Amino acid sequence: METIYLNKENLAVYQEMASANVMALGCFDGLHHGHVKVIQTAWQEAKDRQVSLSVMSFFPHPKTVIGGKACFHYLMPQSEKEKRLCELGLDTFYLVEFDRDFAGRSPQVFVKEYLVNLGVIHAVAGYDFSYGSRGAGNMDTLKLDSGDRIEVTTVDKVEHKGEKISSTRIRQLLLDGNVEELPDLIGHSYESICEGTRTFLTPYSHYTLPAPGRYEVTLKRNSKSFQTEVMVNEKGVTLTRLGQIPSWIEGNVTIVWNRRMKAEKLQIEKKDHTFCRPLLV
Repeated sequence: METIYLNKENLAVYQEMASANVMALGCFDGLHHGHVKVIQTAWQEAKDRQVSLSVMSFFPHPKTVIGGKACFHYLMPQSEKEKRLCELGLDTFYLVEFDRDFAGRSPQVFVKEYLVNLGVIHAVAGYDFSYGSRGAGNMDTLKLDSGDRIEVTTVDKVEHKGEKISSTRIRQLLLDGNVEELPDLIGHSYESICEGTRTFLTPYSHYTLPAPGRYEVTLKRNSKSFQTEVMVNEKGVTLTRLGQIPSWIEGNVTIVWNRRMKAEKLQIEKKDHTFCRPLLV
């Protein structure tokens, strides 16, 4: 898979290099079941047409630019997203720089410059995908905005227990500490890659820590794993069973969040639970 960091300065170069492709569109933060359905649908369309498969995502998240959110709870860094997308069979991953200039493009200009001129012949996205200035374009207008040069497939809402699976829902479950519910939405327990010191774990940037409290987790590094308990507070993640911690819990360590221990709850005001400060870049 090739990753292309796309912006207004290099757009023309990649337009010249583009060939026919089917493209899945979306932010894809967390790559939950709804996202995977969109990409798998695009994969089948690309296979049927015997063209390459691409995904277009946007960074920073549009809400940080349009909504002015200084602190945004990302679910995964771009490096982890790239790894997962590669596993889903992509040929090309376009990561578009989302700034105010890009957000101000009309729907028609976005479709022409970022889809038609990048060789897209078929676009796939969720039913609520929007594009262009003020989100004026949607899946009902995309074919018309392309001058009938792009076919469109809209993927219906994916639900669990009658509620839409979304990145927003996953973020809220994390911020509420309900980590045991996440496998039903993302297909596995939520994971955070951290810098470990055997007593303290500091997540790298673009992960969301669950709510303050005590959790049962699995720590992983390379082929090794260890089940233990940790305490989350506004500073980060503290290991609580120090006498049992193996020596390899240092450096790059992954936390697998299994469940919150209901008997434990820190009395920390929710307004303090932002976790934008201590994350490693």
